[in-house]
Amino acid sequence: MTLKNRLLRITHLLFVILLLVQLLPDRSTKEVHTGALLAFAIGLEAVTLAVSFLIKKKESLSLLLDIVGFIFVLLTLWSLATAKFNVLNDLLFPAPGKVLHQFAEDREKILINIRSSLGITVKGFVLASVVAIPLGLFLGWNARLGGAATYISKFFSSIPPIVYIPYGIALLPTFQSVSVFVIFLATFWPVFAGTMSGVMHVDQRIIDSAKVLNVPKAEMLFSVLLPAALPQIFLGCNQGLSVSFILLTSAEMIGARDGMGYYVKYYSDFGDYTRTITGLLVIGIVVIGVTFLFNLLQKRILRWKK
Repeated sequence: MTLKNRLLRITHLLFVILLLVQLLPDRSTKEVHTGALLAFAIGLEAVTLAVSFLIKKKESLSLLLDIVGFIFVLLTLWSLATAKFNVLNDLLFPAPGKVLHQFAEDREKILINIRSSLGITVKGFVLASVVAIPLGLFLGWNARLGGAATYISKFFSSIPPIVYIPYGIALLPTFQSVSVFVIFLATFWPVFAGTMSGVMHVDQRIIDSAKVLNVPKAEMLFSVLLPAALPQIFLGCNQGLSVSFILLTSAEMIGARDGMGYYVKYYSDFGDYTRTITGLLVIGIVVIGVTFLFNLLQKRILRWKK
Protein backbone atom coordinates (compact mmCIF):
# COMPACT_ATOMS: atom_id res chain seq x y z
CA MET A 1 0.00 0.00 0.00
CA THR A 2 1.16 3.50 -0.78
CA LEU A 3 1.77 6.26 1.76
CA LYS A 4 -1.31 8.04 0.44
CA ASN A 5 -3.52 5.01 1.11
CA ARG A 6 -2.23 4.80 4.68
CA LEU A 7 -2.48 8.46 5.65
CA LEU A 8 -5.33 9.98 3.67
CA ARG A 9 -8.15 8.19 5.44
CA ILE A 10 -11.39 9.49 6.93
CA THR A 11 -10.33 8.23 10.38
CA HIS A 12 -7.66 10.92 10.60
CA LEU A 13 -10.20 13.55 9.54
CA LEU A 14 -12.47 12.40 12.36
CA PHE A 15 -9.55 12.87 14.75
CA VAL A 16 -9.14 16.47 13.59
CA ILE A 17 -12.88 17.08 14.02
CA LEU A 18 -12.68 15.77 17.58
CA LEU A 19 -9.86 18.22 18.32
CA LEU A 20 -11.76 21.13 16.78
CA VAL A 21 -14.85 20.34 18.85
CA GLN A 22 -12.78 20.80 21.99
CA LEU A 23 -12.28 24.47 21.03
CA LEU A 24 -15.96 25.13 21.70
CA PRO A 25 -16.73 26.65 25.12
CA ASP A 26 -17.81 24.25 27.89
CA ARG A 27 -21.36 24.64 29.19
CA SER A 28 -21.33 21.82 31.71
CA THR A 29 -21.53 22.80 35.36
CA LYS A 30 -19.14 19.96 36.27
CA GLU A 31 -15.43 19.55 35.64
CA VAL A 32 -15.00 18.02 32.16
CA HIS A 33 -11.22 17.34 32.11
CA THR A 34 -10.72 18.22 28.45
CA GLY A 35 -6.99 17.62 28.85
CA ALA A 36 -7.56 13.95 29.60
CA LEU A 37 -9.70 13.59 26.47
CA LEU A 38 -7.10 15.34 24.30
CA ALA A 39 -4.29 13.20 25.71
CA PHE A 40 -6.24 10.01 25.00
CA ALA A 41 -7.22 11.08 21.47
CA ILE A 42 -3.71 12.16 20.54
CA GLY A 43 -2.24 8.96 21.99
CA LEU A 44 -4.76 6.81 20.11
CA GLU A 45 -4.05 8.65 16.86
CA ALA A 46 -0.29 8.27 17.32
CA VAL A 47 -0.63 4.53 17.97
CA THR A 48 -2.94 4.16 14.97
CA LEU A 49 -0.47 5.90 12.67
CA ALA A 50 2.41 3.78 13.96
CA VAL A 51 0.51 0.51 13.61
CA SER A 52 -0.84 1.44 10.16
CA PHE A 53 2.72 1.41 8.81
CA LEU A 54 3.28 -2.09 10.21
CA ILE A 55 0.09 -3.66 8.84
CA LYS A 56 0.55 -5.19 5.40
CA LYS A 57 -2.95 -6.46 4.64
CA LYS A 58 -5.42 -3.88 3.35
CA GLU A 59 -8.35 -5.58 5.09
CA SER A 60 -6.61 -5.52 8.48
CA LEU A 61 -5.75 -1.83 8.09
CA SER A 62 -9.32 -0.98 7.12
CA LEU A 63 -10.65 -2.85 10.17
CA LEU A 64 -8.27 -0.98 12.50
CA LEU A 65 -9.15 2.40 11.02
CA ASP A 66 -12.88 1.67 11.15
CA ILE A 67 -12.68 0.80 14.86
CA VAL A 68 -10.59 3.87 15.69
CA GLY A 69 -12.86 6.06 13.56
CA PHE A 70 -15.89 4.79 15.47
CA ILE A 71 -14.16 5.70 18.75
CA PHE A 72 -13.46 9.24 17.50
CA VAL A 73 -17.08 9.66 16.39
CA LEU A 74 -18.35 8.37 19.74
CA LEU A 75 -16.08 10.72 21.68
CA THR A 76 -17.11 13.66 19.50
CA LEU A 77 -20.85 13.07 19.94
CA TRP A 78 -20.39 12.31 23.64
CA SER A 79 -18.42 15.50 24.13
CA LEU A 80 -21.00 17.60 22.26
CA ALA A 81 -23.90 16.15 24.24
CA THR A 82 -22.22 16.66 27.62
CA ALA A 83 -19.39 19.17 27.96
CA LYS A 84 -20.18 21.45 25.03
CA PHE A 85 -23.99 21.72 24.92
CA ASN A 86 -24.97 20.06 28.22
CA VAL A 87 -27.88 18.23 26.56
CA LEU A 88 -27.56 15.26 28.93
CA ASN A 89 -27.71 15.45 32.70
CA ASP A 90 -24.07 15.99 33.69
CA LEU A 91 -24.60 14.08 36.93
CA LEU A 92 -25.81 10.91 35.21
CA PHE A 93 -23.74 11.32 32.03
CA PRO A 94 -20.29 12.78 32.77
CA ALA A 95 -18.14 14.14 29.96
CA PRO A 96 -15.73 11.66 28.28
CA GLY A 97 -12.71 13.53 29.60
CA LYS A 98 -13.96 13.09 33.15
CA VAL A 99 -14.43 9.35 32.64
CA LEU A 100 -10.91 9.03 31.18
CA HIS A 101 -9.52 11.06 34.08
CA GLN A 102 -11.35 8.80 36.53
CA PHE A 103 -9.92 5.74 34.85
CA ALA A 104 -6.41 7.14 35.24
CA GLU A 105 -7.02 7.85 38.93
CA ASP A 106 -8.53 4.40 39.64
CA ARG A 107 -6.24 2.39 37.35
CA GLU A 108 -4.63 0.37 40.15
CA LYS A 109 -8.00 -0.48 41.70
CA ILE A 110 -9.43 -1.31 38.28
CA LEU A 111 -6.50 -3.60 37.42
CA ILE A 112 -6.96 -5.50 40.70
CA ASN A 113 -10.67 -6.00 39.92
CA ILE A 114 -9.89 -7.06 36.35
CA ARG A 115 -7.42 -9.68 37.60
CA SER A 116 -10.03 -10.97 40.03
CA SER A 117 -12.73 -11.25 37.36
CA LEU A 118 -10.42 -12.82 34.77
CA GLY A 119 -9.04 -15.27 37.32
CA ILE A 120 -12.50 -16.54 38.19
CA THR A 121 -13.50 -16.73 34.53
CA VAL A 122 -10.39 -18.65 33.51
CA LYS A 123 -10.75 -21.15 36.37
CA GLY A 124 -14.41 -21.87 35.62
CA PHE A 125 -13.91 -21.93 31.85
CA VAL A 126 -10.88 -24.26 31.89
CA LEU A 127 -12.46 -26.61 34.43
CA ALA A 128 -15.68 -26.84 32.41
CA SER A 129 -13.79 -27.43 29.14
CA VAL A 130 -11.61 -30.17 30.69
CA VAL A 131 -14.74 -32.01 31.85
CA ALA A 132 -17.12 -31.25 28.96
CA ILE A 133 -14.89 -32.07 25.98
CA PRO A 134 -13.90 -35.67 26.92
CA LEU A 135 -17.44 -36.41 28.12
CA GLY A 136 -18.91 -34.94 24.92
CA LEU A 137 -16.51 -37.00 22.80
CA PHE A 138 -17.49 -40.24 24.52
CA LEU A 139 -21.25 -39.65 24.53
CA GLY A 140 -21.27 -38.17 21.03
CA TRP A 141 -19.57 -41.27 19.65
CA ASN A 142 -22.15 -43.56 21.28
CA ALA A 143 -25.30 -43.05 19.21
CA ARG A 144 -27.69 -44.32 21.88
CA LEU A 145 -26.22 -42.39 24.79
CA GLY A 146 -25.64 -39.35 22.62
CA GLY A 147 -29.30 -39.08 21.66
CA ALA A 148 -30.42 -39.10 25.29
CA ALA A 149 -27.59 -36.78 26.40
CA THR A 150 -28.63 -34.22 23.77
CA TYR A 151 -32.05 -33.75 25.36
CA ILE A 152 -30.59 -33.77 28.88
CA SER A 153 -28.12 -31.03 27.93
CA LYS A 154 -30.92 -28.97 26.38
CA PHE A 155 -32.90 -29.24 29.60
CA PHE A 156 -30.09 -28.18 31.93
CA SER A 157 -28.71 -25.52 29.58
CA SER A 158 -32.13 -23.84 29.55
CA ILE A 159 -31.82 -23.15 33.30
CA PRO A 160 -29.90 -19.89 33.96
CA PRO A 161 -26.81 -20.79 36.03
CA ILE A 162 -27.28 -17.70 38.16
CA VAL A 163 -30.25 -19.35 39.92
CA TYR A 164 -27.78 -21.79 41.52
CA ILE A 165 -26.03 -18.97 43.40
CA PRO A 166 -28.14 -19.39 46.61
CA TYR A 167 -27.28 -23.11 46.68
CA GLY A 168 -23.64 -22.33 45.98
CA ILE A 169 -23.52 -19.84 48.83
CA ALA A 170 -25.04 -22.45 51.17
CA LEU A 171 -22.75 -25.30 50.10
CA LEU A 172 -19.42 -23.74 49.09
CA PRO A 173 -16.95 -22.08 51.51
CA THR A 174 -16.27 -18.78 49.69
CA PHE A 175 -18.07 -16.53 47.25
CA GLN A 176 -15.14 -16.89 44.84
CA SER A 177 -15.77 -20.63 44.69
CA VAL A 178 -19.44 -19.89 44.08
CA SER A 179 -18.49 -17.64 41.16
CA VAL A 180 -16.23 -20.34 39.71
CA PHE A 181 -19.12 -22.80 40.05
CA VAL A 182 -21.46 -20.44 38.16
CA ILE A 183 -18.90 -19.96 35.37
CA PHE A 184 -18.43 -23.73 35.23
CA LEU A 185 -22.15 -24.25 34.66
CA ALA A 186 -22.34 -21.41 32.14
CA THR A 187 -19.50 -22.91 30.10
CA PHE A 188 -20.06 -26.65 30.56
CA TRP A 189 -23.33 -27.06 28.69
CA PRO A 190 -22.46 -25.07 25.52
CA VAL A 191 -19.07 -26.82 25.25
CA PHE A 192 -20.62 -30.22 25.99
CA ALA A 193 -23.39 -29.73 23.42
CA GLY A 194 -20.94 -28.37 20.84
CA THR A 195 -18.60 -31.33 21.31
CA MET A 196 -21.39 -33.88 20.95
CA SER A 197 -22.77 -32.11 17.90
CA GLY A 198 -19.32 -32.00 16.32
CA VAL A 199 -18.72 -35.71 16.93
CA MET A 200 -22.14 -36.79 15.68
CA HIS A 201 -21.65 -34.84 12.45
CA VAL A 202 -18.16 -36.14 11.65
CA ASP A 203 -17.98 -37.53 8.13
CA GLN A 204 -18.71 -41.25 8.39
CA ARG A 205 -15.99 -42.00 5.84
CA ILE A 206 -13.36 -40.70 8.28
CA ILE A 207 -14.64 -43.03 11.01
CA ASP A 208 -14.82 -46.00 8.63
CA SER A 209 -11.26 -45.39 7.46
CA ALA A 210 -10.04 -45.31 11.06
CA LYS A 211 -11.88 -48.57 11.84
CA VAL A 212 -10.31 -50.24 8.79
CA LEU A 213 -6.89 -49.28 10.18
CA ASN A 214 -7.86 -50.76 13.58
CA VAL A 215 -7.34 -47.46 15.38
CA PRO A 216 -7.60 -47.98 19.19
CA LYS A 217 -10.59 -46.48 20.99
CA ALA A 218 -8.62 -43.80 22.83
CA GLU A 219 -6.82 -42.77 19.65
CA MET A 220 -10.13 -42.73 17.78
CA LEU A 221 -11.56 -40.28 20.32
CA PHE A 222 -8.63 -37.90 20.65
CA SER A 223 -6.78 -38.22 17.33
CA VAL A 224 -9.69 -38.67 14.90
CA LEU A 225 -12.95 -37.39 16.38
CA LEU A 226 -11.52 -34.49 18.40
CA PRO A 227 -9.79 -32.72 15.46
CA ALA A 228 -12.84 -33.23 13.25
CA ALA A 229 -15.16 -31.83 15.92
CA LEU A 230 -12.97 -28.82 16.81
CA PRO A 231 -15.00 -26.23 14.82
CA GLN A 232 -18.16 -27.11 16.76
CA ILE A 233 -16.23 -27.28 20.02
CA PHE A 234 -14.88 -23.77 19.51
CA LEU A 235 -18.39 -22.60 18.68
CA GLY A 236 -19.57 -23.93 22.04
CA CYS A 237 -16.55 -22.40 23.79
CA ASN A 238 -17.33 -18.99 22.29
CA GLN A 239 -20.92 -19.21 23.50
CA GLY A 240 -19.82 -20.28 26.97
CA LEU A 241 -17.21 -17.53 27.18
CA SER A 242 -19.71 -14.82 26.24
CA VAL A 243 -22.28 -16.02 28.77
CA SER A 244 -19.60 -16.42 31.44
CA PHE A 245 -18.75 -12.72 31.54
CA ILE A 246 -22.40 -11.74 31.78
CA LEU A 247 -23.06 -14.14 34.64
CA LEU A 248 -19.82 -13.29 36.43
CA THR A 249 -20.67 -9.59 36.43
CA SER A 250 -24.15 -10.38 37.76
CA ALA A 251 -22.74 -12.69 40.44
CA GLU A 252 -20.19 -10.09 41.54
CA MET A 253 -22.98 -7.55 41.94
CA ILE A 254 -24.79 -9.87 44.34
CA GLY A 255 -22.21 -10.68 46.97
CA ALA A 256 -18.60 -10.26 45.86
CA ARG A 257 -16.02 -8.00 47.46
CA ASP A 258 -13.92 -7.52 44.34
CA GLY A 259 -14.24 -7.79 40.57
CA MET A 260 -15.58 -5.36 37.98
CA GLY A 261 -19.21 -6.21 38.75
CA TYR A 262 -18.59 -5.28 42.37
CA TYR A 263 -16.84 -2.06 41.27
CA VAL A 264 -19.87 -0.97 39.22
CA LYS A 265 -22.42 -1.98 41.88
CA TYR A 266 -20.52 -0.37 44.76
CA TYR A 267 -20.20 3.06 43.15
CA SER A 268 -23.67 3.03 41.59
CA ASP A 269 -25.10 2.56 45.11
CA PHE A 270 -23.40 5.82 46.10
CA GLY A 271 -24.56 7.65 42.98
CA ASP A 272 -21.01 7.92 41.58
CA TYR A 273 -21.99 7.61 37.93
CA THR A 274 -18.57 8.63 36.66
CA ARG A 275 -17.05 5.50 38.17
CA THR A 276 -20.12 3.48 37.15
CA ILE A 277 -19.67 4.39 33.49
CA THR A 278 -15.92 3.86 33.80
CA GLY A 279 -16.55 0.34 35.11
CA LEU A 280 -19.05 -0.45 32.36
CA LEU A 281 -16.61 0.67 29.67
CA VAL A 282 -13.80 -1.36 31.23
CA ILE A 283 -15.99 -4.47 31.31
CA GLY A 284 -16.80 -4.03 27.62
CA ILE A 285 -13.13 -3.53 26.70
CA VAL A 286 -12.04 -6.57 28.71
CA VAL A 287 -14.69 -8.79 27.10
CA ILE A 288 -13.72 -7.62 23.61
CA GLY A 289 -10.03 -8.16 24.38
CA VAL A 290 -10.53 -11.69 25.72
CA THR A 291 -12.81 -12.60 22.83
CA PHE A 292 -10.26 -11.24 20.33
CA LEU A 293 -7.44 -13.31 21.87
CA PHE A 294 -9.64 -16.42 21.94
CA ASN A 295 -10.51 -15.93 18.25
CA LEU A 296 -6.80 -15.65 17.44
CA LEU A 297 -6.24 -18.96 19.24
CA GLN A 298 -9.12 -20.50 17.33
CA LYS A 299 -7.74 -19.35 13.97
CA ARG A 300 -4.31 -20.66 14.93
CA ILE A 301 -5.57 -24.11 15.88
CA LEU A 302 -8.04 -24.35 12.96
CA ARG A 303 -5.64 -22.97 10.34
CA TRP A 304 -5.79 -26.36 8.59
CA LYS A 305 -9.40 -25.59 7.57
CA LYS A 306 -8.16 -23.03 5.05
